[in-house]
Amino acid sequence: MIISKKTAASFNTTVNNGSGGLESQPLKHMLPQLQAKWRELKWIACLLGLTVLLSLIVYHLASLVQPLPLPLPQISSFSAFVPPLITDKQKPNYTETSEEEDRRNLARILREASTEEKTVIVTMMNQAYAERNSTFDVFLEGFRVGNGTERLLRHVVVVCLDKKAYSRCVEVFPRRCFFLRTAGIDFSGERLFMVGDNLKMMWRRTEFLGSLLKLGYNFLFTDMDTLWLRDPFPRFIANVDFQIACDHFNGNVSDTHNYANGGFKFVIANDRTVEFYKYWYESRLRFPGKNEQDVTNKIKDDQYIKKIGLKMRFLDATHVGNFCQPNWDITKVCVMHGNCCIGQDNKLKDLRQVLEDWTTYLSNEDPKR
Repeated sequence: MIISKKTAASFNTTVNNGSGGLESQPLKHMLPQLQAKWRELKWIACLLGLTVLLSLIVYHLASLVQPLPLPLPQISSFSAFVPPLITDKQKPNYTETSEEEDRRNLARILREASTEEKTVIVTMMNQAYAERNSTFDVFLEGFRVGNGTERLLRHVVVVCLDKKAYSRCVEVFPRRCFFLRTAGIDFSGERLFMVGDNLKMMWRRTEFLGSLLKLGYNFLFTDMDTLWLRDPFPRFIANVDFQIACDHFNGNVSDTHNYANGGFKFVIANDRTVEFYKYWYESRLRFPGKNEQDVTNKIKDDQYIKKIGLKMRFLDATHVGNFCQPNWDITKVCVMHGNCCIGQDNKLKDLRQVLEDWTTYLSNEDPKR
């Protein structure tokens, strides 16, 4: 068979270039698809990055935004007067007439107990604390034997959490007892820290104290397991909204690393503290299962606290002592708090020992300090 040179040349060109042509042809078709896939991957990566960035921004801004008040079973947001806490299924005997009577009674007690600056000393007790020769009696004894503290008793308001506590209070300390009704919850027995109804009792306390601020009263709240050996008011820091004791004091009154103790605090009534108590009370919903003291320590650095301009300070444990710090000085301490003692019997034993030490100190030293 005879093949022309032109045909042979064409054939050779096809053979020589055939391999490259067959391989490059599919790649040309695939390149646009690969480019499209790459663009999709870039978009996905951008969206993921944007999602992470927005999440970080939302998390950062969360502390700047005050949480909306949400309903909590058996606990209501406080108002200027705190109504009783009532469960939905309960049919209480509490009427508008008795609520108005409580309102008038509270107004009368606050008016009679307050100083010229509208300051009151507030404590709370239930039946367990009200028993004879128990916490209430030791609390009052501290005021009577303290240096310059007996005169402060006229400013003390005892908030009673059950009927038996109220009856004992009226018997021992008349015209300074207020019955804070809490329908559906029994606060009468001993309440160990963070056990049972203790959480509800602590938040009920916060709710009530917030209502006092709305009524325009400054208050010094003190747990009943305290001994007032000297007047603590001269030790408070001037021009501060909120001053609170701490279990362990590091020497710096402004340092939020101090662990706050809710059992002793001095609060001035103003717009900042009203807003703070509202924020504090509502923050219980952000930290379920935590008491008000734990929540205080979680929110004290929140941006919202700084935004409202609250001035918070921590009290020197030299003047507001406790059994968490064993090296307390009886020659300097104003108030001794029985915290870090588990159980009422242990508290009473230690507080009575402090009273004995105080009596010995007074008999040997000049108490004028």
